[in-house]
Amino acid sequence: MDHFTFADGVLHAEDVPLAEIAEVVGTPVYVYSRATLERHAQVFAEALSGLDNPLIAYALKSNPNLAVIRVLQRQGFGADVVSGGEMQRALAAGISAQDIVFSGVGKTHREMADGIAAGLGQFNIESEEEGFELARVGASMGATAQAALRVNPDVDAGTHEKISTGKAENKFGVPIHRASEIFARLSGEPGLNLRGLAVHIGSQLSSLDPLETAFTKLGSVIAELRAAGHTITHADLGGGLGVPYREGEVMPSPADYGAMVARVTKGWQVRLAFEPGRVISGNAGVLLTRVVRVKRGGNGDPFVIVDAAMNDLARPAMYGAWHDFVAVEPSCERMTANIVGPICETGDTFAMGRDIDALEAGDLAVFRTAGAYGATMASSYNSRGFVPEVMVDGDKWAIVAERIEPAAILAAEKVPDWLE
Repeated sequence: MDHFTFADGVLHAEDVPLAEIAEVVGTPVYVYSRATLERHAQVFAEALSGLDNPLIAYALKSNPNLAVIRVLQRQGFGADVVSGGEMQRALAAGISAQDIVFSGVGKTHREMADGIAAGLGQFNIESEEEGFELARVGASMGATAQAALRVNPDVDAGTHEKISTGKAENKFGVPIHRASEIFARLSGEPGLNLRGLAVHIGSQLSSLDPLETAFTKLGSVIAELRAAGHTITHADLGGGLGVPYREGEVMPSPADYGAMVARVTKGWQVRLAFEPGRVISGNAGVLLTRVVRVKRGGNGDPFVIVDAAMNDLARPAMYGAWHDFVAVEPSCERMTANIVGPICETGDTFAMGRDIDALEAGDLAVFRTAGAYGATMASSYNSRGFVPEVMVDGDKWAIVAERIEPAAILAAEKVPDWLE
């Protein structure tokens, strides 16, 4: 459920007509619903309410807008970050350092030191080499880095190959068959408190079965480590729950997920952490765009050319992803069309042969389920600017990220003296 609904034939974000935002801010523009973010956060937290003090660390990579993070911070969420920049955003939004988990395979020396200095709650170590380096950084600062070892369980998440993270050939985590030996080598290092394990097998999962398999394997490693005399107090189960991108699509519910977690982890006696991202922010945002023109197509279907492009919403070009596309003021007439953007790439295509609301030049439309992996993946390709972001709260709204015009990007570039 989201709060993008029709009233009097016009699509609204909560109580604000999207046409109003387009008139003031221009298009394309991302629009987020505070009520949807809060509802998704509350539903996810309720699904885990039977667990003992879980940490819900919102995955900033899905949508790192400061206002979005602040909404979730007020819901009691922590943060999962994968860069120093994301750590700064989480802290700026008011999230306690103790509630921040730093993941990612390429943490630099500087990022490790900054995280330790900030007092981050946990580093998820992705390799033996990283573990030794983190220990050295901690020891050199006279501090101890709190850490968990990320295990690669070699489980196929059944999702797109580019967002699968738990198979043996993926770059994430240590091989599960070597987890115990690597844990043992790292556990005695000064500057490091290796207190638990972590796992994350991918994003946009449409079934709970791969997650249950991965968690079961993780439980076996926990038991093996304890039998060897190690103390395990924390386990991070990552994220990955999928969201419906097509109308009528059904995904596992947070409630079903929570019930599965409670069953599989019974008796673990650890504090569990979770890293939801898309399931919180995905359906909380849309990309509002305007039709530039409708062009007759060579294959019989016309091209609906919109002012949003692959640099604004990369998922269709990158993953072949589907986003429902609807008119802001539908006429009840339909058409079959190819939806494309203005970028000079054939890949700048959102849909081919799609049955959509009939549209003409100047009409407004939205790509739904654009709150995750939308603005955060944008680029300035073709010397286009970055689109603004807006948050709606009931009948009011505010710009939460300004439009960055091409001229501002140009101004940041310099021609050296020897080319003058």
